[in-house]
Amino acid sequence: MANRMLMRVIFLAILLCAVPAMAGSGKVEWGYEGKTGPEHWGELSEEFELCSKGKEQSPVDISSPVPAKMRPLKFNYKRAEKLHVVNNGHTIKVSYPAGSILNAPNGKKYELLQFHFHAPSEHTVDGRAYPMEMHLVHKSKDGKIAVVGVFIKEGKKNRAMEKIWRELPEEEGEREEVDAGLNVIELLPASKSYYHYKGSFTTPPCTEGVDWFVLKQPIELSKEEIDEFRSIMDGNARPVQPLNERVIHMVK
Repeated sequence: MANRMLMRVIFLAILLCAVPAMAGSGKVEWGYEGKTGPEHWGELSEEFELCSKGKEQSPVDISSPVPAKMRPLKFNYKRAEKLHVVNNGHTIKVSYPAGSILNAPNGKKYELLQFHFHAPSEHTVDGRAYPMEMHLVHKSKDGKIAVVGVFIKEGKKNRAMEKIWRELPEEEGEREEVDAGLNVIELLPASKSYYHYKGSFTTPPCTEGVDWFVLKQPIELSKEEIDEFRSIMDGNARPVQPLNERVIHMVK
């Protein structure tokens, strides 16, 4: 009996010590409008400070890019038999199996982690937004991030994207496993010419040091496909940020 009482006291002590840590680790809510919208992200948490104070923030307006001689992007992507698609309340995110590599112009290799969508596009070109934008997020072995941005315009039905679109999760937190049989290279445009600049995550905590490669040629989705996405997730785009001293390079 004495041992049982002792164990109960120890358990309660551990539980009480854990309460403050648990209470302080709550998730910070953020969104795209109102008091938790982009103009307030930097105020919501100390971890989000860069959202308001950073000097290399994304997205940006792409205007007057400087031609540059840089290596082409090389995509060594693998076929995925299954894809995990989730509505996380901020976007529709598609997790991709390990092993697909982006060989960047800086000689570094980045592994594709996931891709997701914004409507309208976050980057603009000469002040003009596209209906949507896809972001392919990659990470190197040393923890560096590279994102390939792909503009989406209205046009023909996208047969490759259809495999994902038929399973779009409509509710926040909803997940779908898609029998894809898809290589994500099928989602990219024929031309891999790109704009490059140093930027950040476009969502909190707005971490900087991200290599952005925004492809010049857009891909197409039909009006019905775009409308379907926007019926679930519309307005999830951060406004363009000041370029400051950065230069956007254009690589043919």
